[in-house]
Amino acid sequence: MSSTIETTANQGQHIILWSKTGCHFCGEIKNYLKLNNHHYTNLEVAGNDGLRDVLEAKYGIRHVPVVEVGRNGTYTAFLETDLEGLAQLLAQEAESAQSSATVI
Repeated sequence: MSSTIETTANQGQHIILWSKTGCHFCGEIKNYLKLNNHHYTNLEVAGNDGLRDVLEAKYGIRHVPVVEVGRNGTYTAFLETDLEGLAQLLAQEAESAQSSATVI
């Protein structure tokens, strides 16, 4: 399940990982991003109910991992633990960026 939200680097792509120390799935996603040279910002939710409140307001969930991928004010949230699905989302976002970067 993914959803698009309004908020704002591959070329301009920005990745935000909402995670918790000790979360097995979060660790898998961190390793995947590192191994595939995807730079990301990590938001640690452990001990921070305010961040969990933000997740609940955005997506109706309080659990992690959540990966937000976007550029130019629009992000797509990946709410699954499926690395293949994440790889597809990252590839789609990169392809979209290349298409929009083409000068006519």
